[in-house]
Amino acid sequence: MKRITRPDIDEYFLKIASVVAERSTCRRHHVGSVAVRDKHILATGYNGAASGLKDCLELGCLRDELNIPSGTRHEVCRGIHAEQNVIIQATLHGVSLEGATIYVTHTPCILCAKMLVNAKIKRFVTFGEYADDAFKDLFKEANIEFELHKKPSPNITYLA
Repeated sequence: MKRITRPDIDEYFLKIASVVAERSTCRRHHVGSVAVRDKHILATGYNGAASGLKDCLELGCLRDELNIPSGTRHEVCRGIHAEQNVIIQATLHGVSLEGATIYVTHTPCILCAKMLVNAKIKRFVTFGEYADDAFKDLFKEANIEFELHKKPSPNITYLA
């Protein structure tokens, strides 16, 4: 009989964050975020333009046009970050993120890190590194656990 292996819980939710990232409308980075507490998904978010507005797939990337390096000048972008959207989605549905673990495909920018601190998350898990690492000192001061994992396999095991 063939032995079937299960992904551990962190790999499972990182894979889900990767699927969420597929909805991104950013031309630079596809980022997905999943908020989890007690092994239950609270909210998801991906990076892209505000709901109902034209996005970068349609209009092009203003940051590319202006040669703005990744990790800088966040205000010059029509997109909302995945971490911001996961907070917004939780809020829209009346869900607190206090004590939650946030699984994201990339490390956060400093703006998102500050929002996550105020949302009172307890843990941040990722496999990808973004160009801004200023979040590390902030997370340390706020006692938010940070874990950088290896990228999960994109394979999905089906039995039949």
